[in-house]
Amino acid sequence: MEHLDTYIAFDLEFNTVDHVSHIIQVSAVKYHKHQEIATFDTYVYTDVPLQSFINGLTGITADKIKKAPVIETVMADFKAFVASTPLIGYNAKKSDLPLLLAHELDFRENYMVDVYEEAKKRRSKDLNGISNLQLHTVAKFLEISGKSHNSLEDARMTALVYEKFCEFDDNIALLDKQEEVTHNPFANLNLSDILSE
Repeated sequence: MEHLDTYIAFDLEFNTVDHVSHIIQVSAVKYHKHQEIATFDTYVYTDVPLQSFINGLTGITADKIKKAPVIETVMADFKAFVASTPLIGYNAKKSDLPLLLAHELDFRENYMVDVYEEAKKRRSKDLNGISNLQLHTVAKFLEISGKSHNSLEDARMTALVYEKFCEFDDNIALLDKQEEVTHNPFANLNLSDILSE
């Protein structure tokens, strides 16, 4: 897995009506050297009626949507926020990236790590064969708290899961390095005595 010093974890919430998905929230957290340094979070106006299921799932109300900026404004602001920063997401290739692309925001080149794909690879090793790979399940297993189906919380959980995976990788690299030293027959030899003669 690629380890990034600076990156943005992002997530969208959307309302699907008649097989068409309408973005209703765009959120992101920017990390630098393992610290959150900036956030982007906005609801998005749509005149498409909000499904009651989506309201119950996300807590987003029609009132919040009605007062939100239009999609064109949000996309321009989000593009400026991301600029050329690498992106990570949780299964974003499936829905989030295509939805942004539908609004002429192409971040496929920025997208560096899919944390869902990483979780899938690590399921048996780092996640003890976890029952499912939903973000909140993986986060809870890793003792990361957050409210799922709120895109800001989901973006933050994605970043924290990624950070945890990086930590696992760093620990393994350290153990491998220590093992190399322990298997070195000259590791405990004091060469100063030999060289001083």
